[in-house]
Amino acid sequence: MLLASPCCRVCAPSAVPLRYGSAPFTPETRTLSPVIVLFLLIQIMAAPPTYVDLGKSAKDVFTKGYGFGVIKLDLKTKSENGLEFTSTGSANTETSKVAGSLETKYKCAEHGLTFTEKWNTDNTLGTEITIEDQLAKGLKLTFDSSFSPNTGKKSGKVKTAYKCDHINLGCDVNYDINGTAIHGAAVVGYEGWLAGYQTTFEAGRNRITQSNFAVGFKTDEFQLHTNVNDGTEFGGSIYQKVNEQLETAVNLAWTAGNSNTRFGIAAKYQIDADASFSAKVNNSSLVGLGYTQTLKPGIKLTLSALLDGKNINAGGHKLGLGLEFQA
Repeated sequence: MLLASPCCRVCAPSAVPLRYGSAPFTPETRTLSPVIVLFLLIQIMAAPPTYVDLGKSAKDVFTKGYGFGVIKLDLKTKSENGLEFTSTGSANTETSKVAGSLETKYKCAEHGLTFTEKWNTDNTLGTEITIEDQLAKGLKLTFDSSFSPNTGKKSGKVKTAYKCDHINLGCDVNYDINGTAIHGAAVVGYEGWLAGYQTTFEAGRNRITQSNFAVGFKTDEFQLHTNVNDGTEFGGSIYQKVNEQLETAVNLAWTAGNSNTRFGIAAKYQIDADASFSAKVNNSSLVGLGYTQTLKPGIKLTLSALLDGKNINAGGHKLGLGLEFQA
């Protein structure tokens, strides 16, 4: 190889010192120069996100840190043998409906296996088995089933996902009482540009019932996402990381044949390592506010409020409280 040749200027002691930025390579760092040169010559793009995760950064700014009209409690624990327990309870302040769920997960990293058991207060039982990076690098297989003893309803899913440089593919097959449905998605990426397609085919109806397309551009600090769903729904979002403390997002959506355009802006400010403040507003004058505080390691408190800007004095505003424990 040229890099390994004794006469190569990168490796030869008599060569003029190379510079990376403003610092020259010293004798101690000169041995690392082939790695740096390879890094400069070869640009490797990581696998693009899945279709549902396109524009995720903007979605997170709009959704995370809020819980309007709900009192929620989350508990996450992990045993010494790697068994994870997650329990969630919530109460709707308007309907007074209480819901809860319990999930146990065990990972066998040596064999790339993950076993998950789920239960919720609707008395639905679920089992999920995942195999990752075993049959092929980047290939993930998931077998998911659910059963409701009260209604006798059963369903099953076989999910496949494959990702490598520049490509992310997915294909899911769902079985339930309504028949068989096949969901497919593909995302390709090149130098920050992303394009994806998502479709659903229902075997019982012998027709495609969903056809979505998305295009976007992504960097570490900026993301642009546009999408068209079934040729009738159009949407777009912009995410900007202004600095280490401030993130902003804008979204826009409209439906063909309808002059009503939906528009919103949101921001999240990281006050310090333990506290953050979020705010958002849309064209309907609904204002959302959220505050998250880490009370101590493993304990997080979230307070949120949804205000109707057109009727500030009329009431009807929604408050939310969330408490998360993790051990």
